[in-house]
Amino acid sequence: MDKFDAKFPNSTTMNLSEEELIHQLSQPNRRAAAFSMIVRTYQERLYWHIRKMVLSHDDANDVLQNTFMKAWNGLDGFRGDSQVSTWLYRIATNETLTFLTNQRMRSQNSIDDVEEMLLQNLQADTYFNGNELQLKLQKAILTLPEKQRLVFNMKYFDDITYEEMEAILGTSVGALKASYHYAVKKIEKYFSEETT
Repeated sequence: MDKFDAKFPNSTTMNLSEEELIHQLSQPNRRAAAFSMIVRTYQERLYWHIRKMVLSHDDANDVLQNTFMKAWNGLDGFRGDSQVSTWLYRIATNETLTFLTNQRMRSQNSIDDVEEMLLQNLQADTYFNGNELQLKLQKAILTLPEKQRLVFNMKYFDDITYEEMEAILGTSVGALKASYHYAVKKIEKYFSEETT
């Protein structure tokens, strides 16, 4: 069981050790079964990691599908230098950021317009069942620059450590702590301005 599994006790966890799983992924006759186990183990947490950035259920499903396709196609390049969870989070994060960049390019609008579109998609999403406070928090999070938003979501919602984030995002622990600190301050300011 890796450190991410301890944070998601209700998700299906792998019956294999990390080393056994990596070994099976390298075996052509066992690769598909091992990858199916990975999908079952990580799909829910990756879905929510992506969903917090794209906000829409349908978009999150599309990005998740792209994530697993990219992981499957990249299995030959995965040598087990990092944990499977770190590798998958890195792919999911990159796919999410690519999706958001493409949204901006397609809409040819400013970042603010795209963030407003994301918020409208969330409000119209039949799968969003949050209350007014949760919607307000999402509005506050959308005011953050993309990197701060990503770091805030990973730390606040997923309780991912800075060291784990460093491995996923390739950013130093010090920079991640600063991003999170600034994100919290901006969200606090947003809430204080909304109540006055």
